[in-house]
Amino acid sequence: MHMQLQTTTHADRRLTPMPPRTLVLISIRDHAALREMYGQTFIELLEKRLDESLRMTAEANNVRQIAIERVGPGKAAFLVPLGNNPADIAYEYKIQAQNGLENIMLRHTGLGIDLGMGYASVPAVNNDNAEAFARALEKARSMERRPLNMNELSVSSRFNTILTQGWITAHYQPILDFRTDNILGWEALARGPENSSFRSPVMLFETAEKLGRLFALEKHCREVAVRNVGELRTGQKLFLNIHPKTMADPAFTPGQTLALMEQSGLTPDNVVFEITERHSVQDFDLFYRTLDHYRSQGFQVAVDDAGAGYAGLSLIAELQPDFIKLDKSLITDIHKDPVKRALVETTVTFADKIGARIISEGIETKAQAVCLKEIGVHCGQGYFLARPAVPKPRVSPECMALKTVRDLSSNLSCSPPVGELAKTPHTVGPDCLVSTAQDMFCTQGAFTNIVVVDNGVPTGLVMEYQLNRQLSSQYGIALYHKRAIATIMDSAPLIVDIDTPVEQAARMAMKRDSIKAYDDIIVTKRGKLYGIVTVQALLNVLAKIQVEMAKGTNPLTGLPGNVAIEQAVENRIRQKRAFSIIYADLDHFKVYNDTYGFKNGDHIIKLAADVMSWATRKHAPKNAQLCHIGGDDFVLITSPETVQKICRSITRCFGRLVKNRYCSEDRERGWIKARGRDGKEREYPLVTISLGVIEVFGQCSLMEIGERAAHIKKYAKSIPGNSVAIDRRQAIGSQEFECK
Repeated sequence: MHMQLQTTTHADRRLTPMPPRTLVLISIRDHAALREMYGQTFIELLEKRLDESLRMTAEANNVRQIAIERVGPGKAAFLVPLGNNPADIAYEYKIQAQNGLENIMLRHTGLGIDLGMGYASVPAVNNDNAEAFARALEKARSMERRPLNMNELSVSSRFNTILTQGWITAHYQPILDFRTDNILGWEALARGPENSSFRSPVMLFETAEKLGRLFALEKHCREVAVRNVGELRTGQKLFLNIHPKTMADPAFTPGQTLALMEQSGLTPDNVVFEITERHSVQDFDLFYRTLDHYRSQGFQVAVDDAGAGYAGLSLIAELQPDFIKLDKSLITDIHKDPVKRALVETTVTFADKIGARIISEGIETKAQAVCLKEIGVHCGQGYFLARPAVPKPRVSPECMALKTVRDLSSNLSCSPPVGELAKTPHTVGPDCLVSTAQDMFCTQGAFTNIVVVDNGVPTGLVMEYQLNRQLSSQYGIALYHKRAIATIMDSAPLIVDIDTPVEQAARMAMKRDSIKAYDDIIVTKRGKLYGIVTVQALLNVLAKIQVEMAKGTNPLTGLPGNVAIEQAVENRIRQKRAFSIIYADLDHFKVYNDTYGFKNGDHIIKLAADVMSWATRKHAPKNAQLCHIGGDDFVLITSPETVQKICRSITRCFGRLVKNRYCSEDRERGWIKARGRDGKEREYPLVTISLGVIEVFGQCSLMEIGERAAHIKKYAKSIPGNSVAIDRRQAIGSQEFECK
């Protein structure tokens, strides 16, 4: 139940008898120093987040409503039902509030936060509630000024009991590969006993660190996670969280992890260690030596909480991780925030260049997932896909067939789906011997690839040239001939869905390393192997498309072009049919394109095409012809009596919808600041559409029409805003004929 923040007065408390309660005092330490260094606005942000965290903790403990009172700068006091141990109650609120404030502190200051804590029991009173509250508050204040003594808290003994008895379970959350719609792996998340404050991993690990038992807790969590993960399919990973302090602990014994994995049938290439960016490293030398040791055994590394921690790109540069997990703060509202989108796009580009893969955490909505997939984020994780559970949960069916905006608009690409080109693949299982694969290439005809498949899912690709290169090395045959094909296959081939446009698949192929640029492409249908396509086949199709484009159809909007216009005009003149031509042109489009980028510029052009198509369907006769003559120019051929309604619909609809293509700041003020063709910075209006209309009533040439159109277009563009200019001069044509 959502609780309203209330501030009580002493008079309020005198009116109603108060049952026994616990008074909790939580304080922002160094409040004055933080305000001096970072300003009052930052302090207000901290205090607001503190209140929110306290209310969320109360709600989690089934406390429906708490009245938070400011009892000093950065100090919040409130009453909650009396529990068995007031110290434990206050401690839980402190730990959860620290976790809630951590992101803000790290983002603004690069520092963590340690909140002060005080508590006191408030006995049942029938008359002067204010006096009882004041006495309890004074006691809590004196306690808050002292360092926290964990020995006073029963949580210490409860934590030790939980750890000793092994009452910690591992829940697993899937990580989905957006490229293949297959599960990349599972993150193991620790959970304490149900109906306990230690159900929360925040409470578990914060308490372990304060008690000096972090290493013991992580060791137990790793053991539980590895033992209970169950079967992992070929290529799937188990992601294990690991604190830098644990890895740098002198008592840390890497061999224990390997022995445990062997018992569970796992190998190092099944495991990824997640190192959170939220925690600093004290002994760098020991930490990196331990990390190098793990990597030499085949383990991979992920940087967790990227974008939220103390070190940012510097930690990524030092660790050179295999995976970069983006913090939830970057993902929240990313589909609404162009700045976050730009930042994630840049991070994806960066990751591609260093050979890492991006995993987006905290995906809670379909809109976020679609946006991230469109940006090019490699993998995703969050409640929208599946909540952590045991045994391993299934990914929501809604996530398995996500379509981006570009996917949903079939007109955005003029190329056919790659599935139309797919050929039947030659396949083997992951246990097939290299010698068997070599025999297949030699004896089974002219083919250049073998796809390695596990339960219908492609896991690797072997190109004939790649196999020959491996075997022709000095000890190639001795090393590989009797080993499984998985030892030499490309475990990260280009895999595309059956519906991927040929044009997009070709671009993806050309982005690969030069040595792999012309390797064949695996095609899947719902994650299962469908076929194989050569790059040459893609290029042949694209060459044909270019020829067709030269004839007419525009690849962005799917509308016919110049050839269709000429044919439509000549047909109407030949049939002696009167008609009107509406010329559409976008104003201030270049400035928008330069400011927001070509991708967003394409969206504006597509918007204009969609609006004009809609207006044509609604008001024009069936024989009307809408054409895209290139860039931001369109032509609509229609009957004269429909012109007014069509133009009015286009200008009104475009004027309303185009604003959505701007950030909120530009949209609200109605202009953008940019540099013009002369290099000078000035204010420019939002993109508008200008319509120029001419009428043809008789025999004429295309040149005459073109000259008249140029004049009326120029006049239309001289009118500010979304405008319509109708040529009122005598209609083109040497003789009039009947409108049909």
